Amino acid sequence: MALCALSAFSALLSSCGSGLHASDIAANPLSYGGQPAIALGATSVSGDIAPVRDPSVIYVDGTYYIFVTDAVGGWKGSLPFLCSSDRAVWQYCGSVFPGVPEWLQAKLPGLTEIWAPDVSYFNGEYHVYYSASIVNTTRTVIGLATNVTLDPQDPRYHWVDRGVVTESFTGAEINDLDPNILVDGDRVWLSYGSYWDGIRQREIDPATGMLKPGRVYEMAARPWVPVHPIEGSSQLRHDGWYYLFVSIDRCCNADLSTNNYKMAVGRSKSPNGPFIAKDGTPMMDGGSTVILEGSAQWVGVGGGTVYDDPSSGKTMIVFHGQKITEGGRATLWVKEVSWVDGWPVIL
Repeated sequence: MALCALSAFSALLSSCGSGLHASDIAANPLSYGGQPAIALGATSVSGDIAPVRDPSVIYVDGTYYIFVTDAVGGWKGSLPFLCSSDRAVWQYCGSVFPGVPEWLQAKLPGLTEIWAPDVSYFNGEYHVYYSASIVNTTRTVIGLATNVTLDPQDPRYHWVDRGVVTESFTGAEINDLDPNILVDGDRVWLSYGSYWDGIRQREIDPATGMLKPGRVYEMAARPWVPVHPIEGSSQLRHDGWYYLFVSIDRCCNADLSTNNYKMAVGRSKSPNGPFIAKDGTPMMDGGSTVILEGSAQWVGVGGGTVYDDPSSGKTMIVFHGQKITEGGRATLWVKEVSWVDGWPVIL
């Protein structure tokens, strides 16, 4: 979630609210080609599923956990998480923080929310990376909290605030927002970025959860679209390929008719790219194979995470959508993903 994902980014809404124009597509006609995207009907999950944005999922010992931006069941700025045994019925289970940490409020005065948590497991701990930002700027922080268990009933349950992982400052070309972790054997990769110059990737030290010194990899961008609407990266290794999922276009404006958010994908043989859309367009040149978009009932569809479920052996995707008949309330979606000729298709 970033820029157009919050109506508070008023300085950009004149561009964000305009939607994607035919002239934008004509400028890069390959970028939306490749395969049909699923259009949403009725959600198949229930329980504490709204308001929910930017879900991230993990499976542990018979339970699925989804970490979200919104205060469903918790408190604003607390990074709540939901639990389910069947992926169908979800309930609020706890929160990472009681509220926005004081050190983060000191860095970003006036901050009231934390966004886009990402959950992963490595080095014997669960890692939740998250982001916070001063609206209308690239003054953004990615932070980290860890725990040895996700079960609130476990006596070992305790969140440790690890502080800053990376931060960007006003005027930066990259916005350090929307973190996502790929655990690839003994190496860990952090992707991040929202609008501006797109998605980037850096390596994480598994022992500390912090950045290792080294190269910054360019993953994806949308240089040919006004305000460069791309964010919410999700990395996945599957059957010898590395996939980069992103959310593109506009989400969560007050005028629901302008919310043409959707999810797209590219792939590479390397975790660092280059990532290529199905039609052959590099994602750094604006290429994207769209796999998910809104419908007559749902808009603002995206902010998702794709995950190979070790329990079922299937691939799943969790994302949010805004229900038009409920005033655009952001709601959790959980779907399965099939693979056709090496490309994901949402069922």
